[in-house]
Amino acid sequence: MRIWLKDPLAVLAEGAAGGLVIEGARIAELLPAGARPAAPVDATVDMSAHVVIPGLINTHHHFYQTLTRAFPPALNRELFPWLQALYPVWARMTPGDLALGMRVALAELMLSGCTTTTDHHYVFPRGCEHGIDIEVAEAGGLGIRGVFTRGSMNLSVKDGGLPPDSVVQDEDEILADSERLLGRYHRPGPGAMIQIALAPCSPFSVTRSLMAASADLARRHGARLHTHLAETRDEDAWCAETFGMRPLDYLEDTGWLGPDVWLAHGIHFSDPDIARLAAAGTAVTHCPCSNMIIHSGHCRVCELEAAGVTVGLGVDGSAAQDSSNLMQEVRQAFLLQRHHYGVSAVSHLDALRWATEGSAACIGRPDLGRIAPGMAADLACFTLEELRFSGHGDPIAALVNCGAHRADRVMIAGRWTVWDGAIPGLDLGALRRDHQAAAARVQAG
Repeated sequence: MRIWLKDPLAVLAEGAAGGLVIEGARIAELLPAGARPAAPVDATVDMSAHVVIPGLINTHHHFYQTLTRAFPPALNRELFPWLQALYPVWARMTPGDLALGMRVALAELMLSGCTTTTDHHYVFPRGCEHGIDIEVAEAGGLGIRGVFTRGSMNLSVKDGGLPPDSVVQDEDEILADSERLLGRYHRPGPGAMIQIALAPCSPFSVTRSLMAASADLARRHGARLHTHLAETRDEDAWCAETFGMRPLDYLEDTGWLGPDVWLAHGIHFSDPDIARLAAAGTAVTHCPCSNMIIHSGHCRVCELEAAGVTVGLGVDGSAAQDSSNLMQEVRQAFLLQRHHYGVSAVSHLDALRWATEGSAACIGRPDLGRIAPGMAADLACFTLEELRFSGHGDPIAALVNCGAHRADRVMIAGRWTVWDGAIPGLDLGALRRDHQAAAARVQAG
């Protein structure tokens, strides 16, 4: 199929005022104003009411946490006590609960204009050992791209870590399942819909040997690595007391600094740390809403980019951020970084770039994140027909400045997965009722 997306209201690409031609799962042509496709098309879609941008890419999340949004015992806490309040609750999840939590996160992301998402799933209570398989199935049902990271924790409270025994696994079990998932689902290369990465949770929840073994296993399979790092001052103090070094030193000591690694949060990096990250090619995911809610600190995005570190964007877990809306995260990143660095340093285009090209680079996907011939046909299309946009001048700036939060159309791999603000075949009302009931059960115990 060749589809002409004709005459968009605006498009985040040069030379595309006349629209885009999609052929199969790829972008075939960009058309300047008044031009026609070079070859016949099978369908023409009027896009004159739509602002078209590359599909947004979410590079950090915890889908299951949609089941514990605004959970009272975890409100108004910093990271460590926040985790301690929630670990026993997450231990009560069933496979059915997981499926609903993941479906809600994926649907919410896609409705916000997200076309590719990662998920850092590291809690595997008894009976939920196949949590990654569940989310792969849920993503397939909705048609969204995913890089699903097999998280892990093998240090419980009795070992000096934070998690209770009920949510940790032993190293052999973790590595065996990691290898199974890599063999079954990981598809390297352009166009892949599902990929697997390995993601020990954090320095304070896994052993040194698991960190090193995970890195070796991922690299043998051509997969990437992901973990939380430098999120809080508590983490700095814990690493100093436990390992006698700072978090980035520990990461390097376990063989993790490299171009196949992206790190969540990356707040408390010193200038020398930033230089080492740049030299290694290691990327950082900025999670502004979560960082502000938990009062973790401020990610030094401008210093990171000036040094040559790739920066992407992530919504983080819904129990911390309470939303899986990536377009809202774009606006929040813009506001936070503009507030910190000033008007001349950060624009709306920077925030959109973090969520598209930057995020694509974080996960090693040069085929995503831009509107250009040969790139994947992953697009987010917004109308400006709500009252919030009335009076706009620049349509692309209006998406960020005026607070766009719901895409009208979303295309993934050349297929419409959202049309007129709805996901075809998904009853959002029934999903919300089932999910709320599951959340109530999990939270009540």
